[in-house]
Amino acid sequence: MIALLKLFLIFFRIGLFSFGGGYAMLPLIYQSIQEFNLMDEEEFSNLVALSQVTPGPIAINAATYVGFQYAGIAGATVATIGVVAPSFILALLVLHFFVRFQESRGLQSVLGGIRPATIGLIGSAAVFLGQQGFWLDQQISWPAIALAGIATLMYGRFKINPILLTLAAGAAGAFLIR
Repeated sequence: MIALLKLFLIFFRIGLFSFGGGYAMLPLIYQSIQEFNLMDEEEFSNLVALSQVTPGPIAINAATYVGFQYAGIAGATVATIGVVAPSFILALLVLHFFVRFQESRGLQSVLGGIRPATIGLIGSAAVFLGQQGFWLDQQISWPAIALAGIATLMYGRFKINPILLTLAAGAAGAFLIR
């Protein structure tokens, strides 16, 4: 029971103190799983990949995965509720007060401070994923770099659906990488 409460509190804290969506939450999730020794870097890298290819928000998928690895179905449920609860509570509070304060300079200042921090967290996640995704057995994985470049080009130039690109890159990676 204490393990489930600990898991809930870990993900409640992540949900409460991270802004900007799943990618911005990844550094906090990584820090927490390292702090509590829940999984290693390779497992976390797999968690990120699975969270991206499964339907749903990345943060919820990641919380569910960590919770399941740590404590089975009960852990998955508790971690998922933990990461979602702060957003739900804050959305209710914001809805109540936003109409009254939407023109407030203080609120605009707070939002102006949150934006750069969110960009920094997303950048941190990109660096971590780049380190994990482009290195295999202490060597640069040129096929992984080529796949990332091709996917970026296909999305940027031809606006191909990201889901299709993810599936195609996964299939190509199964044949080209390792």
